[in-house]
Amino acid sequence: MLPIVYLLLLCCCTSLSHGQMLNFRDIVVVVMSQPDSHDTSLAESLREDIHKQAESHNQAPPPVHFAHTDFTHPGAWTIVPILPQLDALYGRNSSYVLFCQSSTHVDLQKLVKILQKFVPKQEKWYGHALRDREPTIIHHFAFPKNPSIFKYPNLASGVVMTKTLIRKLAHRLREGDFPRNPDFSIDAAYELALYIWQEGKGPELTHLDAICAKPGPHCATKPRIFSPCGNPVQTKDIYLAVKTCSKFHDERLPIVKSTWGKYASRINFFSDVEDLKLGTISLGVPNTERGHCGKTLAVLGYAATQYIIDPTIKWLVIADDDTILSVSRLRQFLSCYDPSLKVALGERYGYSVVLPREIGGYNYITGGGGIVLSMPLVQELAKRGSCTCPSDSTPDDMYLGICLANLDIPIIHSPHFHQARPSDYAKNYLLSQKPVSFHKHWMVDPVKVYQEWFEIDDLSLSPNHKNEDHDEL
Repeated sequence: MLPIVYLLLLCCCTSLSHGQMLNFRDIVVVVMSQPDSHDTSLAESLREDIHKQAESHNQAPPPVHFAHTDFTHPGAWTIVPILPQLDALYGRNSSYVLFCQSSTHVDLQKLVKILQKFVPKQEKWYGHALRDREPTIIHHFAFPKNPSIFKYPNLASGVVMTKTLIRKLAHRLREGDFPRNPDFSIDAAYELALYIWQEGKGPELTHLDAICAKPGPHCATKPRIFSPCGNPVQTKDIYLAVKTCSKFHDERLPIVKSTWGKYASRINFFSDVEDLKLGTISLGVPNTERGHCGKTLAVLGYAATQYIIDPTIKWLVIADDDTILSVSRLRQFLSCYDPSLKVALGERYGYSVVLPREIGGYNYITGGGGIVLSMPLVQELAKRGSCTCPSDSTPDDMYLGICLANLDIPIIHSPHFHQARPSDYAKNYLLSQKPVSFHKHWMVDPVKVYQEWFEIDDLSLSPNHKNEDHDEL
C-alpha cells in the first residue's frame, strides 16, 4: 500500500513543481496570421500586447510567430503541416504551443496559471470544445448517430498543445502518416481533432472554461468580435453578381429580391436564359449540373466590362442564388480592405494543402458563401490567358483558386462567410463571429434565416442605402 501512496504523492509533487516553474517563455505563440494589412495589423497588435504583459511581470516574452511569414506552407492554416518545424524549433526548449488567430486576446498570467496545473510531458491538448448539433456536410456527416460525441476546438479562442503531443504528431508526419482524407481541407479545427484523435489511439481535446468563446473576467484567451475599420463602404461600390439557372428562377430569385437583394445598389442575375420578368442575363454559357466554371469566368468578363463603363465600382461579389447574406455587414466588412489592391476574400478551403509542399496543393474560396474580388483583380483575371476554364463544368471556385495561385495572389480567409446553413455550425463557433453570409435553402426557411441573422442590420443601415440609386445593371 505504501509504495502506491508514495507514487501518487510523487506524481502530484512533480506536476506541482513543474507548474511553479512555468514562465511566459515556456509558451510558444503561433498566430495564424494572413498576408493582408488588416490581419497583419491585428497580429502585430497582439504581439505588442504580449510583450507589454511580459514586461509588466518582469519576464522574458514568449516567442511569437506569424504563420504568413514564418511558415510559408500553403496549408499552414490547417496547423498540421507546420508541426514538424515547430518540433524542430522548440521540442527541447518549450513546454506548450498556443495557436491563435490574429484577433484572439491572450492574458499570459491567467494562461500560465492554468497550464501550470498540467504536465507538458503528457500528450495533451486544451481548448474551447465545440460539438456538432447534427450531422453536417462540412464535417462529411461524421458520427451520424451521435455527432455531439466528438469534441473539436474553437480556433478563434486559441488552442494549446503540449510539446510532447507536437513531437508525436511531427513523428507521424515524418513517417508519412498524413490525415486520412488529405484531398480537401474544409474545417481546420475539426480535421485537426480527427488527426490527433487517430480513431481513439490519440488524446481527445480537453475543454478548459478559461479558453473562452465569448469575453468574460475568467478568460485566459478569448476571441475579439469583428468591428469595422471605418465607415462602411457605399453600396454603389459593390457589384453583386448572382449565379442562377432557369429551373430556379421562380423558386429562388424572388427570395433574393425580397431579402438582401433589395439593399444592393448594383445587382445582376446571371442565368442560362434571359427572363425579362425577373431581369436575368444570359452570357451564352449553357447550364451545367456541376462546376459552373464557364459561367463564373463569363461573369468576371462582364464585370470587367462594367468597370470600364463605370470605374466607381470597387468590389465584385459573386454569390449563388441560394446564398443568404447581409449587404450592411458586407459593407462593414469591406471597410477593412483596400480596393485599389488585388484582393480575394471569402471562406477558404484547401486542396491537398495538408500534404508536403511539393505535392502542389492550393487554396480556394468556396463559392456558396460568396466570393469577393477587388476590381483590379477582376481585370487581371479577365485578361485573355490569365484564367481559362478547361470546361464549362470544371469546379469554378477550385479553378479560380488555381488561377489565383498562378498569379501569386493570396486568398484572404474570413470566418464570417459560410458555405453551409447556421444549423451546420456549432453554436459557440458562431458566437465568436459576426456572420456576413450563409448558404443553402435545403431543409430551412431561407427567409427566416435572413430575418434571424441579418434583417436588423440591413434595416439599420437602410437610410444610407436609400440615398443611393438601386440599379440592376
